[in-house]
Amino acid sequence: MEAKDLIFSIVMVVSAFVLTFRWIGQYGMGDAVVVLSAMVLVGALAAMILCVNVRLRAIDDKIDAKERSLRVNIQSVEDDVERRLNMMVNRVNEAMEEFSRRAYR
Repeated sequence: MEAKDLIFSIVMVVSAFVLTFRWIGQYGMGDAVVVLSAMVLVGALAAMILCVNVRLRAIDDKIDAKERSLRVNIQSVEDDVERRLNMMVNRVNEAMEEFSRRAYR
């Protein structure tokens, strides 16, 4: 978790406190339980968002690792196919040369 995520979470909780305190204080129904509940609600929301962010980063890292692995495997298959194709071309060239020699005799 990065520092900016923690700062945003703190800002969310503090702004929920201020907003709820001012809003309820304006109507003269000041109740500490409501203010505390709003703070807990926003804190839980911030924690949930951070958990989702951490999971998404983990998934992104796994996808990157699989992509790198796939690239290496594709390169290996490409090299193998190229090697076999070159061998086949050499065999065909040798066979053509052999037929050419036999045709001129």
